[in-house]
Amino acid sequence: MTLATSTQTRTVILSIDEDGYIVAEVPSLPGCISQGETREIAIANIQEAISLHLEVLQERGEMIPDDRIEVVLV
Repeated sequence: MTLATSTQTRTVILSIDEDGYIVAEVPSLPGCISQGETREIAIANIQEAISLHLEVLQERGEMIPDDRIEVVLV
C-alpha cells in the first residue's frame, strides 16, 4: 500500500499483531510505526505518524529519505 504525504507517497506495510491489531510501518522512515483496531484506523494513524515524522526531520534539518521501496511476494 502506498500513502500520499504532502509532498510524496510512502509505502506502508500492514500486518496483524498477536492481539489482532493492524500494525502499520513505513520502511523508508525507520521508527515510523503505528497501529489501529481496524485497517482504516491503522491507516489514519500512520498518515498522522508520517506527517509528524517528516515534520520532526524538517525541524532538525535532516534529509527526508525517498520512498525507494520495492515490495515483492515470493
